[in-house]
Amino acid sequence: MNTQNLDALDWIILVAYFVVLIAIGMWASSKAKKNGNMFLASRSLRWHHIGFSMWGTNVGPSMLIASASAGFSCGVVSGNYAWYAFVFIALLAFVFAPRYLGTGISTLPEFMGLRFGDSTRNILAWYTIVTILISWLALTLFAGGIIIRQVFGMPMWLSALLLLAISAFFTMLGGLKAVAYTNVYQMVLLILVSATLTVVGIWKLGGESFSQGVSILANPDIVPSNYWNLFQPNSDPGYPWLPIILGYPVMGVWFWCTDQSMVQPVLAARSLNEGQKGANFTGWLKILDVAIYILPGVVCFAMVKTGFFGDVQVNADDAYLKLVYELFPAGMVGLVLAVLTAALISTIGSALNALSTVFTMDIYVKNIRPKATQDEIRKTGRIVTVLGALVSIVITVAVDGIKGMDLFNVFQSVLSFIAPPMAAVFLMGVFFKRCTTLAANLTLTFGTVFSIGTGILYLWVIPGFAEAVHFMLLSFYIFVALIVMMFFVSIYDKKANEKHVIVAVNEKPGKGVIIAWAALAVVMIALYVFFNGN
Repeated sequence: MNTQNLDALDWIILVAYFVVLIAIGMWASSKAKKNGNMFLASRSLRWHHIGFSMWGTNVGPSMLIASASAGFSCGVVSGNYAWYAFVFIALLAFVFAPRYLGTGISTLPEFMGLRFGDSTRNILAWYTIVTILISWLALTLFAGGIIIRQVFGMPMWLSALLLLAISAFFTMLGGLKAVAYTNVYQMVLLILVSATLTVVGIWKLGGESFSQGVSILANPDIVPSNYWNLFQPNSDPGYPWLPIILGYPVMGVWFWCTDQSMVQPVLAARSLNEGQKGANFTGWLKILDVAIYILPGVVCFAMVKTGFFGDVQVNADDAYLKLVYELFPAGMVGLVLAVLTAALISTIGSALNALSTVFTMDIYVKNIRPKATQDEIRKTGRIVTVLGALVSIVITVAVDGIKGMDLFNVFQSVLSFIAPPMAAVFLMGVFFKRCTTLAANLTLTFGTVFSIGTGILYLWVIPGFAEAVHFMLLSFYIFVALIVMMFFVSIYDKKANEKHVIVAVNEKPGKGVIIAWAALAVVMIALYVFFNGN
């Protein structure tokens, strides 16, 4: 894939997209209050901004390409990573959000500081910064850099620099408000283009008949029946059901309830009601992941089996872009590239804003300059954005030097070993009042070394370790061990906690919120029943 595949109309679409994107960012910036909180959009976000921003942060080209690849290879089973999430998004809405908004915090390290004291806040701030640099910025830039390098022939470092420059522009220009407003535009575009690709793919598969295309997908002689099952046997090496059931909750709590990049739009909610509705909207948007990310891979697999591409062999990792180039006319290819860029900018922009927020509020203001003015805070935030971008480029180039990396599985594995300490500390901090500062700090320090160290041994050092136990089951075991350790340390720790200042919003969920969440639960249960019938 290179620029010779792009028609003049594709270039026009790309340029027009960036012009509109910049215009929206500048408009959002002009709407931001001059002396307001750039990190939390002056706490003015409505439910649709929150939903699109959370979903936009979660999705990206790495998910788009890797999920299509998983669909090509295994079917819809990787949809568990999208659909199982609604349980933990609900946990955010009804358990964590009331406490986050009730305490009026700007960052999650600040929240843990109220619960356990400044020592915990400081440890968690640096933990969060490192996590954002590696899991959000570097891996996202790596995935996006691969696409841009293939299309435009740029080296990885230049691809990463280009993406970061655009994302940093919005972050520094208008903070979270600019990111959130551009996310709405970008995610609507992403839904429309990817849904169109799915529909056109099924239509072409059926010889320009949508119903015939559906029939071909349902034919077990073409697409194996187990491709439509969300639960696979425990003997399945990639997606066994028990590790997913037990292990995903550890990742889900960390990712959806305690990760600064994901939770920040909820912290910026106009009210708890808007935050809960926004989280619910994210849950509905996650349903689309299977249709617009995974299903194109299954369609591509069926096309290969039916000889649609002739004798050409298709690699699983190329499934999504293969459909784009084969099915879309000139102009639409440019639009798809614009969508992929939009998803990249969305994720990177949110991550840069979260990184800037944590460093500025939890390290600079808390420990270096407590009496900093708003102008100093904004200036520091912008400097950190630039420095974080430069550091992430270095990490991205290092990741690019690793050969033979399966991005989807390695990404999920890395998250599985990052998640246990954070999930344990936040859950025990909220649900176990006796939990002490010592227990939290031991988990965030030695527990993190143990968890990530185990991950390094699992992924790169001990031969056969990965075949012996699934990484999500191992993540569950580590989480349980940390919970047990925190319990006994807290019981035998005679030193009183430094603080317990956790105040939840004293507001019952509105009727509309309850109905929306009940409807989502019914739909999700129905989907799990339907996709386990074979």
